[in-house]
Amino acid sequence: MATLFSAAAATSCRLTFPLAAPAPAPGVGRGRARRGTVAVRAEADTAAAGSGINPAIRKEEAKVVDTVLAGELSKPLTPYCRCWRSGTFPLCDGSHVKHNKATGDNVGPLLVKK
Repeated sequence: MATLFSAAAATSCRLTFPLAAPAPAPGVGRGRARRGTVAVRAEADTAAAGSGINPAIRKEEAKVVDTVLAGELSKPLTPYCRCWRSGTFPLCDGSHVKHNKATGDNVGPLLVKK
């Protein structure tokens, strides 16, 4: 197995996939592309971010869950935070830009249309 990993990133992904798939049995799977497995797991630098991906938002709650009815949105397009760094969480304030530059990550907001 080959593993790609960026240790410098505060939040990173690890991709694991076989380098070479085993040859199929004779007469089996001919003409079909072989498929590999990609496993993506978020990791956090525990010294820098505490533990987990969420550095500080509503840590007193067992699980952070927000519900929004699209019909009640005030704007036709509303960005929601997916990096856990927004000062206006759950709404995006653009904090992902600084996070992405610092870590090499590529996270962006969830855009909800009315």
